[in-house]
Amino acid sequence: MSIKEVPLVSAYRAVAESATRTEADKILAQVRSIRASSDETPASHSASVETAFREQLIELIASINIEEDDFSPVWSLLDALNLLCDNELCDFPVGFYLVEDLLDSQTINGCRKVFNYLESRRERMTKLNFHPKQQTILRCCNELLRRLSRAEDTVFCGRVFIYLFQSFQLGDKSSINLRGEFHTENVTIFDDIAPSGEGAREADARNGEVNKSIDLHTLYPTFWALQNLFSSPTRLFQAQSMFQFKDAIQQTLTTFVQVSKDAPVSTSTDPEKRGTKRKIDDLNGAHSTLNSSAFNPKYLTNRDLFDLEIHDIQFRRHFLVQSLIILDFLLALSTQSKTKLATEYTQKSIIATLYGKFTLSEDDRLWCIETRKDIERCLESDGNGTEGRMFLRMVNMVLSRDKNWVRWKVDNCPAISKPPVTQDVSEHSQHELLKLNRKANAPLSKPKGSDQLAFLSQSESLDSMKNMRHEPPTLEKYYNDIQTLELDLDFATEDEKKDIEEQMAGKLWRALRSAKGRRFVLCEEIKNGENLGALVGKSKEEPVSETNGEHVEGIPDEEGKGMQQDEIDTRPENEVVAGEAGPSSANPEPDPVKQEA
Repeated sequence: MSIKEVPLVSAYRAVAESATRTEADKILAQVRSIRASSDETPASHSASVETAFREQLIELIASINIEEDDFSPVWSLLDALNLLCDNELCDFPVGFYLVEDLLDSQTINGCRKVFNYLESRRERMTKLNFHPKQQTILRCCNELLRRLSRAEDTVFCGRVFIYLFQSFQLGDKSSINLRGEFHTENVTIFDDIAPSGEGAREADARNGEVNKSIDLHTLYPTFWALQNLFSSPTRLFQAQSMFQFKDAIQQTLTTFVQVSKDAPVSTSTDPEKRGTKRKIDDLNGAHSTLNSSAFNPKYLTNRDLFDLEIHDIQFRRHFLVQSLIILDFLLALSTQSKTKLATEYTQKSIIATLYGKFTLSEDDRLWCIETRKDIERCLESDGNGTEGRMFLRMVNMVLSRDKNWVRWKVDNCPAISKPPVTQDVSEHSQHELLKLNRKANAPLSKPKGSDQLAFLSQSESLDSMKNMRHEPPTLEKYYNDIQTLELDLDFATEDEKKDIEEQMAGKLWRALRSAKGRRFVLCEEIKNGENLGALVGKSKEEPVSETNGEHVEGIPDEEGKGMQQDEIDTRPENEVVAGEAGPSSANPEPDPVKQEA
């Protein structure tokens, strides 16, 4: 008896045949009625549903070409099966089982159409019961990626990766690479040229004149041999491999710097051959198209093309970014990095488990740091204008984000998504928010413009304005302060002397400024901070007056009031004040000079 003759399979086969023209509610009702009328276990029903729908799918694929417009029954059949999966009437990953079979039966162009269906149904197929479907989705997409060429089907590969990123959560461990395996299958094969290099010299002559200081024939095997070290970086902890790696990196960097200085930036079009009358928008559009399409997952390693590749800026950047990634990997295994990880993470991390036996020496660590700086300088200087600087900034940003992912893996991949907030916390937060809102919107006790203005009607006598609230310091006060600072200066340290000297200069300036209206002669008497006694009317020989700005008895001014001491000192010598004897009374003898005049 064939599988089609099994009663349960036959019943579900009828449902599968009518699924393309039956509404969803009727399909669910038919399947539920079959399950209710049969005594078979739920596992038997699920297996029968899978068998029936798979047989129907195989018949449709054999009779209908996917390139034709009438391939819609296949999509309807898959929709019906996904409907049964969502309602728990069959195993959850059955829908992806059939999609996997459909992809295996199609060419690359047919797989594109199948993937269009997957992208259109992604949210529905991954919304419910996603955990049982994870392995099937990964296997289906990985098998498809193995069939695709990253050079010819680059866009399709990107669509598959985007589908995976959108289906799985950000912190999912499906792509962590817990065992730390490297892609050693990516082997780079290049020409095994003889040391004489006659053919290489002919190739260089055909490709154009090359700088004599650049020996591309010697660099060719050294350069491409680096790819084997890039695919398995743990080999660099062997002394011979590390020596080969350092030598190759230095030769390549020297060549790249020389090429970037001697040759212009390589482009796919020559402006001189395209004519001069072109719109600037067209040029910008062509430049952006060139940059967006400049992607090569695998470069050709033919010796005849090596000179052209070296002079291509995209090729040089591709290699330099590879070098930065490897150098960051090596620096992560230095003694300093491991010590830092040991202090931050007490539990055993992935790096300690996988690469505990690999430790970068101190000399190699310093070399990696200096080489990384050289690579950054090469990337920054390579290009037109600020293009190299912007490219380096983008690369460093991507590498810094990758370091965050590495730290997340080192911490044993903690959950990124936070648990939902409980109802009590939510209600408390809402209550506090409403309280703050009511407080912010409450009316003011004293709104603006409603202050009491009764103080305006209070009359104050004019006598209260005669006395100043704050009187300026007298010259005596300034003099005493400066003297105190001079005393402090003798015992001050070198750091304190500058501050004290600035204070002394400030007080002296304010003293001269306050006396400029009455004793302008002080500016001539006090020079370079000397003869400070002139502030209080003291000469270099006389003692300081004790008047301190008080009235001097017995010396009235013109109005009969006592004059200040500073006013007496600043008077001209021949000025006579009422009640005071002039120079003639003090000395009755005539001045011989004036007499002769």
